[in-house]
Amino acid sequence: MTIRVAAVGLGWVAQNRHLPVMDRSDRFEVVGVIDRRADRARDVAHARKYRHHTCTDTLGTVDWLDEVDAVTIATAPMAHHALAAEALALGKHVLTEKPFTMTSAEGTDLLARAEAAGRQLAIVHNFQFARSMKALFADLAGGRLGTMTGIDAVQFGNPNRRLPDWCDDLPFGLFYDESPHLLYLLRAVAGEIELARAFKIASTTGLRTPARVEAWFHGGPNGCPVRLACNFESPISEWYLMVAGSDGYGIVDIFRDVYIRLPNDGRHDTARVLRTSFAATTRHWLQHITSGIPHLTGRLNYGNAELFDRFASGIAGDAAAMSPISAASAHAVLKLQHAILDRAEDLYL
Repeated sequence: MTIRVAAVGLGWVAQNRHLPVMDRSDRFEVVGVIDRRADRARDVAHARKYRHHTCTDTLGTVDWLDEVDAVTIATAPMAHHALAAEALALGKHVLTEKPFTMTSAEGTDLLARAEAAGRQLAIVHNFQFARSMKALFADLAGGRLGTMTGIDAVQFGNPNRRLPDWCDDLPFGLFYDESPHLLYLLRAVAGEIELARAFKIASTTGLRTPARVEAWFHGGPNGCPVRLACNFESPISEWYLMVAGSDGYGIVDIFRDVYIRLPNDGRHDTARVLRTSFAATTRHWLQHITSGIPHLTGRLNYGNAELFDRFASGIAGDAAAMSPISAASAHAVLKLQHAILDRAEDLYL
């Protein structure tokens, strides 16, 4: 079964991730594209040879939607709830970008609408399917890290990198847009977690995005600590998921799609320090062959290919395939976001 799709919102993510993945898949056919900018909708449709394009911010005026089975949403987050609700009301399956919605109540509403409509509602939580994350999961399953002793998701964000112009209109600005990635990765490793305590340091440049956000969670395996730490005023942009164990340390370099496992260095003598250095640098550069070349050629999709395949399988009735990208998973991450927003303590140094 080929799933016929209308793609709504044609920013960088849609054009560089969603559309290329669907065009390369034999499970999807992009019938048309929709955007608030008429020139962008027209240009993308012509460039990618889609049949239809429409300039609108609502689905009710799109006269060719009867030709599609599903809608993908990659608009600004403020529009997610309204567009997803419209699509579900029209009988379409929906895959929406993160963050899921702007409020927990909106998320609850979409879950109810999807169930009532009998349609799949999924979220783009893609990095959990990246090659580097799969390598970490394999080490955890094989016991190669030993007993888990801590999990950290760490973000460094350079405010000068490419960012959507709507980011600072969100609650906590960029944190609201980007934290879902780190939160669903923490949940993928730790399972269900609950906020214990959160802190924030205000922007030094007057932005809504805080300079720093840090959160600690209950619920890690063996009661181990689980932490999220974000620095939005960094001179570099790096994202890491790090899992400490009794026998080793697993580090996922999210942006480069690189995974490194470092052994326990025991007494930290010279020989062991050199062994750690050799392991870290060798594994890092070797994986640039598998990740760096696709990165240079624009074909590193950070797990999006599997995510879209799971969405297709979910539409075909495979509930297990949908589980990590389900609306329930989206809502769980959304509730963690709002717990941080509501409870973050101002930290003054």
